[in-house]
Amino acid sequence: MDVTILQLFNGISVSSILLLIALGLSVTFGLMKVINMAHGELIMIGAYTAYVVQNLFADYLPASAFGWYFALAIPASFLAAFVFGLALETGLIRFLYGRPLDSLLATWGVGLMLQQLARSVFGAPNVGVKSPAWLDGGLHLGADVVLPYKRLFILGLVIVCLLAMYLYIYRSPAGRRMRAVMQNREMAACLGISTRRVDAATFAIGSGIAGVAGCALTLIGPIGPSIGTYYIVDAFMVVVLGGVGKLAGTVLGALGIGLSNTLFEYWTTASLGKVIVFLGIVAFLQWRPSGFVALRSRSLDN
Repeated sequence: MDVTILQLFNGISVSSILLLIALGLSVTFGLMKVINMAHGELIMIGAYTAYVVQNLFADYLPASAFGWYFALAIPASFLAAFVFGLALETGLIRFLYGRPLDSLLATWGVGLMLQQLARSVFGAPNVGVKSPAWLDGGLHLGADVVLPYKRLFILGLVIVCLLAMYLYIYRSPAGRRMRAVMQNREMAACLGISTRRVDAATFAIGSGIAGVAGCALTLIGPIGPSIGTYYIVDAFMVVVLGGVGKLAGTVLGALGIGLSNTLFEYWTTASLGKVIVFLGIVAFLQWRPSGFVALRSRSLDN
C-alpha cells in the first residue's frame, strides 16, 4: 500500500512539472502555430533568474530574510521570461508566421545562442539553488511514506498557475479575444481585434509561464545552460497528446504521460519505460489524431 501511494504521488509530481512546462507552449503553439524550439531556453531564463535573486538576497539582505527569496523569485522569473518572450516575438517570430519550418530553425538557433550566453555569464558547470528552510522536510503519512514539501509546493504552484490561466482565457476580455483569434483569425480581424497585439501578448504570457517552470525546477536539482532541453520533447508530447490549444487537454496529456512514465519505469527500467510510453502515444494518435480534446469548429458541406 505504501509503495502504491508513493508511486501515485511520484506520477502526479512528474505530471505537475510537465504540465507547468507545457502550459505556455500549448497556448503559444495552439494560437500561432509556431514551433518554438527556444521554449527550453525560456525555462533556463527562469531558473537562472531564481539563482540571481538567491544571490542578491544572500549578498545584500540579512540572513533572516533569505528564506523569503523564493517568494520573490517566482514573479521575477515570470517577468524576465515574459520580457524576453515579448522581445523575441516582436523582433523575430512576427516575421515567420505561416512558415513553420523557418520558425523552427530560427528559434532553434536562438536557443543555441541563449545556451552559449548562459555559459559565458554563469559558467558551463551546473549551479545550485538552495531551497528555503520552510521547504525542507516532508509530510509523513506513515513509517515509509514521506511526501517532500518541495514536490507539494510545486504541485500547489501548478494549481495556482492553471487557475490563473483558466481565469485569463475563459473569464477575461483579453482571453476572449485570444480564443477568437485561435478559432478564426481572419474573422476576428474583421471584427476589429488586433491579432498582432494578441499574438504578442499570448507569446509573452506563454514565455512567462515557462520562466515560472524554470524557477520551480530549481527546487528539484542543480541548473545549467541545457536544463530546458531535458524537458522540451516531453512538453511537445504533452501538447500533441492533449490537443493543441486546449487547457483541459494539456492537463490530461500531462497526467497521462507523467503517470504512465512512473508506472512503466517502476515495472521495467527508465529507458524501456520511456520507449513504451512513446509507442503508446504514437498508437493513440493513430486512433485519435486531434488528441484528447479537439477544438470545436463548423464546416460547411457544399
